[in-house]
Order: sequence, then C-alpha cells, then structure tokens
Amino acid sequence: MKSLDIHKSEYLKQFETQTYGRNLFRTQEEERLDAPNEECGIFGMYSDNDLDTFSLSQFGLFALQHRGQEACGISVLKNGRITNMKDEGLVLDVYKDIPDPETFMGNSAIGHTRYTTAGDKKKYNFQPFFAKNEYDQIILSIAHNGNLTNAKELKKELEAEGVVFRATSDSEVILRLIQKNLDLGLRGAIKVTMEKIEGAYSVVGMTRNKFFAFRDFNGIRPLVLGAIDEKSYVVASESVALDAVGAQYVRDILPGEIVYTNENEPGKLHSYMADEEKGKQRICSFEYIYFARPDSSLENINVYEIREKSGEKIWHQAPVDADVVIGVPDSGVPAAIGFAKASGIPFRPVLIKNRYIGRSFIVPTQEMRERVVNLKLNPIISEIKDKRVVIIDDSIVRGTTSKRLVKILKDAGVKEIHFRSVSPPIIAPCYLGIDTPSKDDLISANMTTAELRDYLGVDSLEFLSVENLKEILGSANHCFGCFTEQYPVGKGEEVELFN
Repeated sequence: MKSLDIHKSEYLKQFETQTYGRNLFRTQEEERLDAPNEECGIFGMYSDNDLDTFSLSQFGLFALQHRGQEACGISVLKNGRITNMKDEGLVLDVYKDIPDPETFMGNSAIGHTRYTTAGDKKKYNFQPFFAKNEYDQIILSIAHNGNLTNAKELKKELEAEGVVFRATSDSEVILRLIQKNLDLGLRGAIKVTMEKIEGAYSVVGMTRNKFFAFRDFNGIRPLVLGAIDEKSYVVASESVALDAVGAQYVRDILPGEIVYTNENEPGKLHSYMADEEKGKQRICSFEYIYFARPDSSLENINVYEIREKSGEKIWHQAPVDADVVIGVPDSGVPAAIGFAKASGIPFRPVLIKNRYIGRSFIVPTQEMRERVVNLKLNPIISEIKDKRVVIIDDSIVRGTTSKRLVKILKDAGVKEIHFRSVSPPIIAPCYLGIDTPSKDDLISANMTTAELRDYLGVDSLEFLSVENLKEILGSANHCFGCFTEQYPVGKGEEVELFN
C-alpha cells in the first residue's frame, strides 16, 4: 500500500502535463447540466523587453484550461500595434492554427479561456474583446472573468449615447465604458468604469502603450500577480499559470485595486486603489472546493490543503465504519486522502482514468453517453467487491451524476456505500460568474438530506457544513451565496443579459 504522501505527489504531478478534469464522471453534456461551471480563465503579461509572448501565453492559458474549454483567444502588443486572435476550441488546438507565430511575439499579451455564462456561443462573444479607432486600429483590448449584475441597464445607457455593441456579452460593457472615458487617462477611465459596474469581475487588458489589470471591490473572482524578473510581470486567474511561465508569485491583486504600467516609466508596475472604503475580501468559496486547480494558491491559501482538510473535517463531522475510501477524480481525490488520514480507513485509487480520452464522444443516445463515462473511468472491482465504501465527491448539484456513480459501485458488488460531499448543500444559483442550474434544478434545494440519501440509494449521506467550511478557510470573508442565498452584492437581473 502506497503512503498517502506518495498518492498526493502523483496526483498533483499529473496536472503539469495533462489538463485538470474536475469530475470525470460527468459527460460533456453534464458539465453544463449537473455541475457548477466557471466562466473563464484570464492571463496577462507585460515586459519592458520583448518576450516570447506566443509560447508563454500558450503555456499560461493551458494551465487555466479547466476554467473554460469552449474557446480561447489572445491579444498581443508589439511595437505599438495590438493583434488579436480567438477561436472555438481548446488552447492547444487554437494555437496550432495560428499560421505565423511571429505575429504574436511582443512585449505584452493577454489571453482568455472561455466558458459561457452571459451571452451566446457565437464567435463575436469570444474574448479578448477589442475596440478600434477610426483608422481600424485596435486601441484597447480586455479579457474578463466574472459576471456583471447591472450590465443590461448600462448597455441601454451607452446605446442611448450612440455606443455600438458588437457582442451579446456583459464583458463588452466593461470594454465600452473604458473606451468611452479614455480622455480621463487610462487609470481614470478604469476608475469610472469600476464605479458604474456591479457584480464580479477580474479584468486584464492593454492599450497601445499600457498594460493593466483590476478586480472588483469584493474580490469575488480570483486574480494573482507574479513576476518573471524586475521588469516583467504576469497576472492570471490562478497561480498555476504563473508556475507555467516561470514567474514567481508576488501577491493577489487586492479587491478594488488597479495595477497598470505607464509609458513614461517603462518596466514599472503601478498600483492604485479605486476606493479605499469599498474594498473588502469576499472571494468565492467554491474556488477552493471545486473550480481552482489543486496545485493553485488563492489569497495565499493552498487549494490542495483546503481540499484535504475538508476530507478530514467531514470525517470528524460524520464518522462511519468502512473498509475503503475512494475519491471521484480529479477534484474528490484530495478530500478522500484527507478522510483516510483522519479516519485510518485506507484510501484506494479505485477509479482508473483512461488518459487517452479527452472530450466526450458525439453519440446520439443517453445510454451510449453513459457508456462514455465507463471508458473514462473504470473501477477496480477486486478492491471494492463485498466491501463498505466511503465515496468522496466535491459536490452534488442535480444529483444525476452521483446517482449513476452509485449504480456503478453497486454493479461492482459494493456491500455498503457511504456518500460524503465536501461542499455544503448547494441551494441557490450563482449570479456572480458561475453557471449553476436554476433553484428548481438544484436537488438540495428541493430535497432534505434524508430524501436525497434515499434517491441516491446510499446507506448514508452527509454534506460538509457551512460552519466547518468557514473554519477550514480560516474566515467568513468569502462568498457563500450558493450555500446560503446571501450574496455580497445584489443579484441584479436574473434573466439572460441581452436576449
């Protein structure tokens, strides 16, 4: 039996070369229907010297691929000219189709991996977004992670002033507000924009001679700052993107902070607080449970450690007699290791992944779609047959994936199944940059734990409590809206933004 430290090392090392898959039991369709989904990942870099921005932005975005697999794009600044490229598909596929990498070499770049929460899936909604001048030259480009709750009314105001919108994404509202106010200077334009927009946003961007990034006053979506050297900076949604390009983590961008360069001081990064009074920390707690890659650190908190502690905590909250602990790859494994450490029940990596399968096959029937899951993950029956098993998963959303997992274990001859979710019950949708089903489709909003236990067909079911989650995170200064229906900002419009 391998030690748990070896399991941890092997688990983390795989993501250096392979894309992190949060829950491999979910088919591609279920990623939309039976899971919360992050909107996107953003990446930006600036240097006083020329960089291989083509390669480095590719590495950075690949490290963020788990935050969006629908589309990706980059903007690069070279000799005062911004060039943009974006397309549908995974990072490596999009970069493969760039015919002339030299075009995307420069001293600044921003990039985006996309998952849709606002706006439809047309190419005009792919990011980065950019604005042009009367000479058809790009003068401003941004990439945004999050969701604005007052985008519709701001769009109407801008259209009444003659501003033309070319996409149906709330992110374009940010672009047009900055563009409209550039006569105030870049910092002034961003400050005015931040005073108008509401919701969650982390943004990276560039003009033809400046680089910038900023974060909403509650810091709901993550944004970290790193440095390659004294005059080369990187900003990204997660610290793993810094690691991918050889940058050292410096700190997290503060809630309400703007960082930017000035053409008069090449290589120097400036910081400005848009409003000292408004800034407060309310980062999304689900980043630690599910969204972020396990080898990331957010707000100086290591994600893997939080997930392992969640497994330890739920053992103390809801102990059980069992023979084996298993975790749903990839996101449930750290918590399963933590549960095993606390309980003394052996952890077994029973669900074996087929690494040669990427996205789901295109198949017409539900029966065949379910078979795809068995190609991705196959249980080692000899490890679990006639045994009492604790299964650790990151969350239960609609419950369909969890129910099928239970069936697979029962078909393998498991004697007892004890289900543990290391997130609290999800009882409310998110309006701040995460795609969750409506309340009617959230199973914990419509069933008691006892009813859900019976629906899944398990011997016991427990969720990590909100109070224990706060204890693990070390504070209550997070957004817990999907667990409590109490949000750090108003919900705003609850309908499709521009439809």
